[in-house]
Amino acid sequence: MMLWSSNFTAMVMKISNYVNNNLICFIDASTKENALKLLIEASLKIKALPDGEKFFNAIYEREKIVSTGIGMGVAIPHAKLASYHDFFLVIGVLSRGLPWNALDGAPVRLIFLIGGPDDKQTEYLQILSLLTTALRDENLRKEMLAATSPEEITKLFEGI
Repeated sequence: MMLWSSNFTAMVMKISNYVNNNLICFIDASTKENALKLLIEASLKIKALPDGEKFFNAIYEREKIVSTGIGMGVAIPHAKLASYHDFFLVIGVLSRGLPWNALDGAPVRLIFLIGGPDDKQTEYLQILSLLTTALRDENLRKEMLAATSPEEITKLFEGI
C-alpha cells in the first residue's frame, strides 16, 4: 500500500502546487547575495519560517560549494532544514541579469528558491526534476521575463 501511495503522489505532484502569487517577486538586485536576501525576506514574510538566518546561511554555503545556476538564465538555489515541515518555492524575476557562475556562463534572470524539510529527499528530487524539465521550455522562460504580475506567472505554471 505504501508503494502505491508513493507512486500516486509522484503522479499528481505538479510545480503549480508550489507556485504562490505571494511568493513571486520582481526584484532589482545588484549581486547574487542581495537577490537571495530579497527572496528569503519575501519567504519569511509569507511563510513565517523559523530560522531565516540559518536558511540564508544554508543557501549561501551551498552556493559556495557549487553554483545553482543551471544555465539558460536560471538559478535554483535550495536548502533543507530540520525545522521546516513543508516545501515552498519562491520565484524571483530579475530586472537585469546577474553573474551567477552558471554552467553556461550566462547571467541569471530567473531564480527559483526552494526550501523545505531535510527528511523528504524524494519529494525534493521530484520538485527539482519537474521544475528543471519545465524550465527547458524557452517560451516559458521568455513569457516569465515578459510578465508584469505574479498572477501572470502563476497562470504560466497552470497544469505543470
